[in-house]
Amino acid sequence: MRFLGLAPYSLLLVSLRDLPLRDGIPTAYTECLSSSYYGTYGARRAFVLDRRCIESSFSLTQLGTMVRLHERDGENLVWLERGPVDPSLAAASLDTELDSLLGNLRNLSPSDIEPRTAAPSAQVTLQSPPKEFTVLHRTHDGALLSASEVALRVLDAQLPTFWRYTPFPASPLPLVPVPPRARERLRKALATIRFNHIIAAIVNGISVHHLHNDVRYLTGEDPASTLATRHSFSEDAPRAAAWLKTQFESLGAECELKPFEEGYAPNVICKYTGSEETTETLVLGAHYDDRGSFGEVRAPGANDDGSGTAALLGIARAIARRGVVFKTNVLLCAFAGEEQGMVGSKAYAKELREQGANVTLMIQADMLAYRKPGDAPQLGLSDPALVGTPELTQILANISAIYSPELTVGHFPYPGGSDHLSFHEQGYPAAQVYERADLIADPMYHSSGDLSDREGYDFEQIKSIAKVELAAILHVAGFDWDNVDEPEQE
Repeated sequence: MRFLGLAPYSLLLVSLRDLPLRDGIPTAYTECLSSSYYGTYGARRAFVLDRRCIESSFSLTQLGTMVRLHERDGENLVWLERGPVDPSLAAASLDTELDSLLGNLRNLSPSDIEPRTAAPSAQVTLQSPPKEFTVLHRTHDGALLSASEVALRVLDAQLPTFWRYTPFPASPLPLVPVPPRARERLRKALATIRFNHIIAAIVNGISVHHLHNDVRYLTGEDPASTLATRHSFSEDAPRAAAWLKTQFESLGAECELKPFEEGYAPNVICKYTGSEETTETLVLGAHYDDRGSFGEVRAPGANDDGSGTAALLGIARAIARRGVVFKTNVLLCAFAGEEQGMVGSKAYAKELREQGANVTLMIQADMLAYRKPGDAPQLGLSDPALVGTPELTQILANISAIYSPELTVGHFPYPGGSDHLSFHEQGYPAAQVYERADLIADPMYHSSGDLSDREGYDFEQIKSIAKVELAAILHVAGFDWDNVDEPEQE
């Protein structure tokens, strides 16, 4: 979106808890908020309001924090935040780390950035090209920046370990609550969920042996792997996409590589067409890209998100092994560009919305493998009070108790910045599954040490969570099967 002079505009940041949107936009604010939404950043929604909206309702400005925008502020609006990390892993306070990062941005020049790690241009275009970046607003967990294209490229190359950034989009997004009929569909499914011995047989067929092999290929730990990194902008990322497509197709899915933006590897979208005449579609997602920290290009991503991607492959193998035919359509999606603000999944979810796709649910698996020493196996679920759909979250919790009772289930205490958010923002029922019902505890997060051969990396926990994903799809989609048990292939 091109602002013709920013002085009349202000950014409104509203807590997710203060504006949950479960029942739609409050009537008094519908006209202004429905046309000015720019996405969710951390635990807040962002709206860019013009003077007319600001002057029309004083109470609107009291919903959250107002940030004045000016012409000189830069070329892109970018949200920069530190992830919700366990205090034991935080080397310094957030303010100290943020000040250090901003200092690096000031001191680096474009010549410090390798072209292949440069991020594609972000998107909110202002009128004049002032300084490289400006801090517009700071919060307890991050900051809003106005950044030039140069600063944005430096930012991508210099992020510390637990930090991430999300550029604002080029134009307002639809502000679409999950419609009542979609929630009612899930409520009906929830009422029918109970132990099914056939489903138990299918999900128990997920193989730890294959999970191990798939993760090691994705990380390059397998000597036969051709992948040195899955950094979002590396030459190996498209190779990883091609390998995933081949694997899924060999297991009976129909797949395509879907480009979405120049500079990124494609999304890998695989489909099982339902046996019944229906447009209903269920989506399982993970992201296969990764990133390093402080400009590090080596990004093996065994946990983030090789674990979720391997879970998708494990699910596909179990489907093939038992000859499962779903009654409704099922998609397995391995997204790219998640580390730069869910770029790939945002493009795909938007495409589905524009096509009028009937998406019953979307479950995102991101970081399933790490178990902190002394912790029991866990399943962390996104908190629907922040992001997601309560009926879907409850389905996952109930199914875990039935098919993976070894998992301790709970909500993790933050929105979960992964690809389920892209579907949630398009009005689709969505939830995330994660390795713990707490803050990030993996000490190798976003580093070259994110390998599977290390303490705390738990393939059995990946299997347990993948069983929950697959059982949810089987219960909600319905299925037929061949009642055979094909031997596992090496």
